[in-house]
Amino acid sequence: MARSPVPAIMILGTGSNVGKSLIVAGLCRLFANRGLKVRPFKPQNMSNNAAATGAGEIGRAQALQARAARIAPHPDMNPVLLKPEGEQGSQIILQGRVAGRLASRDFARRGDFLPQVLESFERLGDGADLVIVEGAGSPAETNLRARDIANLGFARAANVPAVLIGDIDRGGVIASLVGTHAVLDAEDRAMIRAFAINRFRGAVELFAPGVATIAEATGWPSLGVVPWFADAVRLPAEDGLDIRSERKSGALVKIAVPVLPGIANFDDLDPLKLEADVDLVMIGPGQPLPGDADLVILPGSKTTLRDLAALRREGWDIDILAHRRRGGRVLGLCGGYQMLGRVVRDPLGLEGPPGEAPGLGLLDVETTLDAEKTVREVDFNDAGSSAPGRAYEIHLGRTYGADTARAPFRVEGRAEGAASPDGRVAGSYLHGVFASDAVRSAWLSAIDDQRRGSSLHYEDAIEATLDALAAHLERHFDTEALLELARTRMSARPVISGTAIAPGGSPDRSEQED
Repeated sequence: MARSPVPAIMILGTGSNVGKSLIVAGLCRLFANRGLKVRPFKPQNMSNNAAATGAGEIGRAQALQARAARIAPHPDMNPVLLKPEGEQGSQIILQGRVAGRLASRDFARRGDFLPQVLESFERLGDGADLVIVEGAGSPAETNLRARDIANLGFARAANVPAVLIGDIDRGGVIASLVGTHAVLDAEDRAMIRAFAINRFRGAVELFAPGVATIAEATGWPSLGVVPWFADAVRLPAEDGLDIRSERKSGALVKIAVPVLPGIANFDDLDPLKLEADVDLVMIGPGQPLPGDADLVILPGSKTTLRDLAALRREGWDIDILAHRRRGGRVLGLCGGYQMLGRVVRDPLGLEGPPGEAPGLGLLDVETTLDAEKTVREVDFNDAGSSAPGRAYEIHLGRTYGADTARAPFRVEGRAEGAASPDGRVAGSYLHGVFASDAVRSAWLSAIDDQRRGSSLHYEDAIEATLDALAAHLERHFDTEALLELARTRMSARPVISGTAIAPGGSPDRSEQED
């Protein structure tokens, strides 16, 4: 006897960065607070901001959504993750594991992954009360529709109804919603059952005529107008461009971060940006590093050699060396750690053409990239303070040299990372170390001894913000209508090449449930 499909709803957007990820996170927390077993799902993501799970990599946004749903993240929540490696293509992470490269000219090949996407979706729904699916980009990109697995291609294959979100803050929301309706074919258009407006500023009732215009032009009902949620900045950013400089009066510590083209896993910066007395300055192309910075952080990179060349083109290598001569501190994380050494080698061409380049020479170490990729979560201790924390690793390569004898962290009894003899330059493969309040406080106090701890409890702040986001959506989004739409999911099983997809085994629920 065929199993009835789990209720599911897909959240689409009229474009990138309209707030889909945040809305899905808020809905996951909202329905989890009601006692439902809710699961987030994104068929395909394109991001270098990844999270490590016990079974592989997924997009960090899906890890946050899993947290919102109060379950452990799992690769089935994001079966296809494309990690850009420049303009030529992306590394493919398929169901958590590296599965080769996808050249830009072969982007339509992503349709080959539909069987795995549906398999993951089937497994994820086993035992769930609700699956909330996030689209990618916009369904109006009809040039990509032929083999789409990210938006309505998935919705039709899995028979999942959709809601289309428009961002009024960027302007043109009426045209973007009505225009999306106009360019879709009839079958795709039928999968969208409603719309909603996001990021409204001011009196919501003033947009009532706009809602009526959209509803009349499309035939879709409105599920609400969601006001701007100011505390969204307290949640981990999905895009490096979302981490903006915010000057703070009275800041005791100034941290400068050069934004390189392949910046990755920049969630390392999220706890620092929330500290009231830390001025985190993101330095874009064409800007010099500030001469008064206390600490320069070189963040993770998906393409270390390419980003090292970009750093030199910008002249940031000169700025960093001058900063070091003035007694400033430098911290490299993952790819940034590799750049601080004497040399970086990529003999197999794992991140681009084979080659090598001299590093900044601030640490007596060297790195060779190899084919084995490290993806894992770890418990660690800060070497200086012995403060504990939980972190993760996602990297290629091995780093070795004399400065590893002064590692800044310890993982499972072994040294991790490297530091200069005076301790003012350090590097590590660990991501997420500053999410530990004790570790973050120890590092910031070492920079400025006027600091006396911190009032920020980072993990508690994330939980409180997710609850506030859920309450915000409860007030402004028609969640009952959303649930009803999810329950109307068609009973027909998805079919590929005339063969129904058989259900797979579900992820271990003992690991998923809190």
